[in-house]
Amino acid sequence: MPGPFTRILSDIHYGDHASRVQRLAQLRPLLDGPAHIVLNGDTLDTRRGPRPAFTTELHAEILSWISGAPIPLDLLTGNHDPDISALHHLTLGDGQILVTHGDVIFDNIVPWGRDAAHISRLIDAELARLDPTACTRLATRLAIWRRVAAQIPQRHQSEANRLKYLLNFAADTVWPPLRIFRVIDAWRNAPRLSAELARQHYPQASFILTGHTHRPGIWRQPNGVTVINTGSFCPPTGGYTVDLHPTKIIIRRIESRHDEFHAGAPLAEFSLAAPRPSPTLPS
Repeated sequence: MPGPFTRILSDIHYGDHASRVQRLAQLRPLLDGPAHIVLNGDTLDTRRGPRPAFTTELHAEILSWISGAPIPLDLLTGNHDPDISALHHLTLGDGQILVTHGDVIFDNIVPWGRDAAHISRLIDAELARLDPTACTRLATRLAIWRRVAAQIPQRHQSEANRLKYLLNFAADTVWPPLRIFRVIDAWRNAPRLSAELARQHYPQASFILTGHTHRPGIWRQPNGVTVINTGSFCPPTGGYTVDLHPTKIIIRRIESRHDEFHAGAPLAEFSLAAPRPSPTLPS
């Protein structure tokens, strides 16, 4: 039997019509096996919107689900849930793995979105108030990205009517048609930018785990960092789980079976350095 391991997921987008997770109980099989779960951002949308009661209801449901889970769950923030916790990133595996949602690699959070130019101005204004040294710290940048994300309201995410949702989704994401090229460009650049982020801020890290772009994948970069994006629970791309064992990482595709989500067969496996032993204190 495998020993205890941590499972990392991202981008559930609970409450969004695009999410395949309509009930949190559908996620239960993913909780069977690991000793710890990390949800790496965009678990739901906590930003202000025209249906605040609905947002509050979803948030309460998530918190209740976490408190009743059979294993510990840690929530990392994303651009859609910038205030869901105080955790913006984690290092795991004795510092070999950096986990963060991934929007911080972009100067405007969502380069394909309608709000990209406005977001860029807000971030630039925040950075201008700091000295150059502070601007380079990852914790500082993540805090800024979260404050700015909280100022961007929900758009299509808050629409109750499915038809209107689809129309608004198109307006926010893929219209005008040239916007699709921004999506493709973000997908193309994300692995390189993620690897650069890891190497700059955690040079000992060999892996960075992200979400955000909804494009699952595994990319070994020239600087030696392996980038793993866990995708999302939204079609059409789907998502991965990353299972962190003491001496290895196993990536599995998330599969839907009988209206529940399961971890599928391994897609890839990477070795980790053995954990450093704890120092022995003199008796």
